[in-house]
Amino acid sequence: MSLNPSPELEWIKSSYSTDDGPSCVEVATAPATILVRDSKNPNGPRLTLAPATWTAFLPYASGH
Repeated sequence: MSLNPSPELEWIKSSYSTDDGPSCVEVATAPATILVRDSKNPNGPRLTLAPATWTAFLPYASGH
């Protein structure tokens, strides 16, 4: 039996982020939520969104 029942999250860095850029955003998906964090502060706060909220936000983030 595993002591950690939740699998490790796979964080994906935004294609607009660079290693030296001022705005580095990473996103991970969990079964019921979308998580967003600052890649320069991976242990810092995370924004937790419902999948429908994330989907509604994407057109604004992509400029479309």
